[in-house]
Amino acid sequence: MMREAGAESALDAAARRLERAVAQLEARVAVLAQRGEADGLFDQDRAKLAAELDAARAREKDLEAAGAEASAALGRAIVEIRAALGSADEAEDVEDAPKEA
Repeated sequence: MMREAGAESALDAAARRLERAVAQLEARVAVLAQRGEADGLFDQDRAKLAAELDAARAREKDLEAAGAEASAALGRAIVEIRAALGSADEAEDVEDAPKEA
């Protein structure tokens, strides 16, 4: 009987060690799973930020093109205004010129 009690307690001790080892393994797997989820979230955030950056760069190019068009239009308007003012000045010079009799 003594031998059976000793064998049983050794078996119980082995079972307890196995249970502890399984619990530690489960805890470690849970930590690794959380890290994996965090990495996945980071990858999603990085992909989202990359897409937003691409959209912002495209918008920047559109704004640069619009700015260049506006600058060219202003340049043409300045030339037209100067030409109109020059014509007006020339017309005033003609009106102010002494009239021949």
